[in-house]
Amino acid sequence: MKVVVQVKLLPDAVQVSALAATLHGCNESADWVSRIAFEHGVFREYALRKHTYAELKVRGLGAQAAQHVIKKVADAYAALHATVRAGNLGRPGSKRRVKAGSKPIAFRPAAAQPFDDRCLS
Repeated sequence: MKVVVQVKLLPDAVQVSALAATLHGCNESADWVSRIAFEHGVFREYALRKHTYAELKVRGLGAQAAQHVIKKVADAYAALHATVRAGNLGRPGSKRRVKAGSKPIAFRPAAAQPFDDRCLS
């Protein structure tokens, strides 16, 4: 049985910089994965993994962090496509809808990134 516990991190100055660097690295990688997904028209997690996983590992991400980055990008595109299908961005050809679909999704440098026990090994 696995117990999930929410904890508050109280890192020292060195740990803060390491966590910030990891977060920024993951989000830069997510931007790269998003561009690959957009260029190749591949938005599903498994297919996206085939295109990007090896390069994410070369870029220095651990296996679990790479999986989380790919999942984050796939989920972002799924949400965008659901929003478009629901008509929340206007009719086909509208300015807002065209703008949303004309470029890859971008991630802020400090955007959230999931971490679990396998990321911390």
